[in-house]
Amino acid sequence: MVLRAARLLPWSRVPENVVLGLPGPRSAALARGRAALAEVGPAGRERAWPGTLSGGEAQCAALARAPVREPELLLPDEPFGALDALTRIRMHALLRDLCARHRPAVLLVAQDVDEALLLADRVLVLADGRFCLDLPPPGPAGPDRRCRYRRDPAFPAHRERLRRALGVPESEPGAEPGAE
Repeated sequence: MVLRAARLLPWSRVPENVVLGLPGPRSAALARGRAALAEVGPAGRERAWPGTLSGGEAQCAALARAPVREPELLLPDEPFGALDALTRIRMHALLRDLCARHRPAVLLVAQDVDEALLLADRVLVLADGRFCLDLPPPGPAGPDRRCRYRRDPAFPAHRERLRRALGVPESEPGAEPGAE
């Protein structure tokens, strides 16, 4: 599970936070943790205390817990909600790369409409315990989906359909960040 807040223990350095709760010898767990940090980041901050990390670095450390545990199912719950826009874009790419390399099934909880559309292979909206929308993004999945999808003529219509399903009024052109 990857949460909105990194939830790192302040009295443990980054590698110890990444491997917290892993079974087996500590040395083997730390070796796996260092490998995950090399893959995910934060680069150059492997021995840092959590309190010295930026929000993006802390979220990278939290995300590094996933490859260490090799889950079949990854459950990110608004993992980028507390990040600034540029860090969020970098984290989107990082999550896509991790998923491409490790191939877990991912159930992403997101309240950001664009984030849901750009990261998901399928967007589901729940209301009153039932699915009220099942929206597959147009075009094939792939590492360049973000760029392709933003240019796709169907993107604005998908965005508005999803917003309506969520009960959010239509946006005015250019009123939303990233709107063309």
